[in-house]
Amino acid sequence: MLKLKDRTVVITGGATGIGLGLAKACGEKGARILIGEPRPAHLNEAVSLLRETGVSAHGEVVDVSSVEQLTALADVAFNTLGDVALVINNAGIGQRSGSVLDTPLEELQRVMSINFQGVWQGCQVFGRRLIKQGCEAAIYNTGSENSFFVAVHKAAAYVASKHAVLGLTDALREEMPEHITVGMIAPGFVATELIPEAMRHLGMPIDEFAAITLPQILKGERYVVSHGYNQVRIDERYRLMRDAYTRSAPRQEGDERYDVTQLRERYSK
Repeated sequence: MLKLKDRTVVITGGATGIGLGLAKACGEKGARILIGEPRPAHLNEAVSLLRETGVSAHGEVVDVSSVEQLTALADVAFNTLGDVALVINNAGIGQRSGSVLDTPLEELQRVMSINFQGVWQGCQVFGRRLIKQGCEAAIYNTGSENSFFVAVHKAAAYVASKHAVLGLTDALREEMPEHITVGMIAPGFVATELIPEAMRHLGMPIDEFAAITLPQILKGERYVVSHGYNQVRIDERYRLMRDAYTRSAPRQEGDERYDVTQLRERYSK
């Protein structure tokens, strides 16, 4: 069980929504909170709100697409606050609605620069320092239900970015030492500013989401989940995959000779 009391928790995109909800929940566990956020007004408001509740809160203006700004955030976390327990690469943006055929390349790049590149860079910058720190800690990346299936239509750049976060997180987990836990948070329909305002009241309240998900993070779960009905959509997708294999590539004796995982393990020894 990961302990947060008197340790530092770093959350990018932590001034609003899911990030702020998790910041509050971690603060209640006695953690020092360091928020990285590109909007100064939102950042100051969030830090003030946390401090009013007795949380040791700090903030830095950070655009996660900039490795230099992420490095500066890590300097504050490790050199000033110290003993980093948890890093949540949470910063993310939505997509301007549009089909795959109509979405400009610039829009794809804009979304990927934050939702995927920003997470990738956060894993690199903080992952290296957590290894060097040498004590139990965790990295969690915020994906989405869109990491598992298409929940939002006409938002393929967003969906692709969240699928990419899933792949990145699973790959990083295999590479990190045992004392670093790696997992992905998979929010469903949560009442954040990414949701159109007219629909926002229909989403799961932020505090409820944080109450469901933080215990999973502290237990070291690989996939931190919240919306039970998503199982229906996930089962639909994987049933289609299994059916495709059953029809066109059924299991046969000796087919393990093509299993890349076993081959990799055999030839890496």
